[in-house]
Amino acid sequence: MEKGIKRKKAKSSLPLLMLTIPGLLYLLINNYIPMAGVIIAFKNQDFSKGIFGGKWIGFKNFDFLFKTKDAWIMTRNTVLYNLAFIVIGTICAIIVAILMTELTKKTISKFYQNALVLPSVISMVVVSYIAFSFLNSDSGLINKSILHLLGMPEISWYSEPKYWPVILIIVFLWKNTGYASIVYMASIAGMDKSIYEAAKIDGAGKLKQITSITLPLLKPTVIIMTLMAVGRIMASDFGLFYQVPMNSGALYSTTQTIDTFVYRAMMQLNDTGMAAASGLYQSIVGFILVIVANGIVRKLDPENSLF
Repeated sequence: MEKGIKRKKAKSSLPLLMLTIPGLLYLLINNYIPMAGVIIAFKNQDFSKGIFGGKWIGFKNFDFLFKTKDAWIMTRNTVLYNLAFIVIGTICAIIVAILMTELTKKTISKFYQNALVLPSVISMVVVSYIAFSFLNSDSGLINKSILHLLGMPEISWYSEPKYWPVILIIVFLWKNTGYASIVYMASIAGMDKSIYEAAKIDGAGKLKQITSITLPLLKPTVIIMTLMAVGRIMASDFGLFYQVPMNSGALYSTTQTIDTFVYRAMMQLNDTGMAAASGLYQSIVGFILVIVANGIVRKLDPENSLF
């Protein structure tokens, strides 16, 4: 009898399992099979001997990440920018999601949703030239219009590192906030509307409803999204840190990250072993940080931990 029930369940689940095949194949081909290439990080790569050829050199490929004079700068920039993106990006995405859900007219809501998501599909190369149109010293909008009208001196933006932490955060928010807010909008849309109706009857205003209902119910989503972001805290958006500053050498102190450093090093050395070592290092640190962050969440709030 139990076998018959199990067979029926297996047959009813078969169509759903078949739907997962394309996704599983994608993960297998793009995520799991390439893991064999990790061995390149520990070899002096010789392509004449094949992908896995070359002399075993242990951890020597990792030296350039830690022994270079820029090791502290690129690590500091990578971590601090990502922390800023996680904190400020999450706050902005939640604010945008709440504002969007308050729009009652469907036509206006759809228009704003499309307008917010549009920057996320624009190539970072295009974004870099949009930024250049604002920051160009000779004909940029900020120098020639805004600063000129205010009677302030012009600024050579691409040779002044101190302004770039703010510029990069603004560009990141413009490009990513709309897309990130979709997840929070979906969470808000799935909330029980009867809770809001009860709060309204009790005399709670809109702000009180947001602070007492919406934000607490968004907590699990925020935790999950933050944990996922922590896993990439040692990686960076290459286009944002390379294309937007126009690869200006004067800005390296505030725009150099691990990814841009590795790219510039590879352009000179053409050493795939070093590139593989960098990717492995970033992945391991990201994995450890996710485990630690999830452990903290599990201690404080077991229901909202990833595992």
